[in-house]
Amino acid sequence: MNWRASCLLACWLPLAANAVEVDPVPSVMWGFYHKQMLGDAPFVFDERVKLLAPPFAEDARQVPLEIDARAFKGEVVRILAWAELNPLPKIVDFEPLTGVLPWLSIRIRVEQATPLRAAVLTRDGLWHVGSTLIDAAGGGCTAPSVVRTQPGWEEHIGEVLGGRYPRGEFSRVRLQVAHPMDNGMVSGIPEFFINQAELHDQNDQLLARLELFPAVSENPNLAFDIEGAGQTRLVLRDNSGNQFDAAIP
Repeated sequence: MNWRASCLLACWLPLAANAVEVDPVPSVMWGFYHKQMLGDAPFVFDERVKLLAPPFAEDARQVPLEIDARAFKGEVVRILAWAELNPLPKIVDFEPLTGVLPWLSIRIRVEQATPLRAAVLTRDGLWHVGSTLIDAAGGGCTAPSVVRTQPGWEEHIGEVLGGRYPRGEFSRVRLQVAHPMDNGMVSGIPEFFINQAELHDQNDQLLARLELFPAVSENPNLAFDIEGAGQTRLVLRDNSGNQFDAAIP
C-alpha cells in the first residue's frame, strides 16, 4: 500500500467503527487478491458486510452464498465476491444502481476448502471486506455438468423460473435460469456461461447490473431485494452471444 493510500486509510479508520484490523480468516492469498481484485485500494475488514455460507459444502457444485451489505444502504457503488482457493476465483461483480438493496443470493462451485470474500465499495472510495471460511470435500469446479446429462437440455437454455415475495418495504425476487454454466475445466467442453445480467423496472430503467463468472453454479440461482412495486425484467447474456429475457410480475 503506498503512502497516499495509507493516509486515506488512516483518515477512514476512525469512522469505521466495525473495522477489524486483523484478517478474520487469515489467508496467505489476501495480499495477492487485494492487488488483483481491488487494485491495492484502501480497505477495511468490516463486520457489517455479512457473507453467509454453510460451514461445509455438502454439494460442492451448488453452494449457497448470501452477501448482505444493507448496513451501507444508499452508499454502495459495487460489490465483488471471490473464492480465494478456487482455480477460477471470481464469482460476481454486482452494481446495485437504483431501487435495489445491496443484498444478493447466489449459488457457486467450490473446488476445495477456501476463504470466501465479499468486498463492498462505498461512495467515499473505501472497500469494506466481509469474509468467511467454507470447508469442502472438493471437486465442485471440475465435476461434469449435470445439466448436460438431461435429454433435450439445449431446448431449455435461458428458461427462467421465479417469483416475487413481498417482505414489507421491499420484495425479494428469486430466479433460476436454465444454463449449464460450463467453466472450461471439463475435458472437451469449452467455456459456455452467462456472463452478464441486468435488472430493469417496468419503465425499462436499469436497476442493477451484474457480471457473472464460471464459479457460478449451473442453472444459476439468483435473488435480489427490490424496493417498490411493479414488474421487474431480467435480461441475460452468455459468452456465446445468446440473450434471454424474462419478466417477473
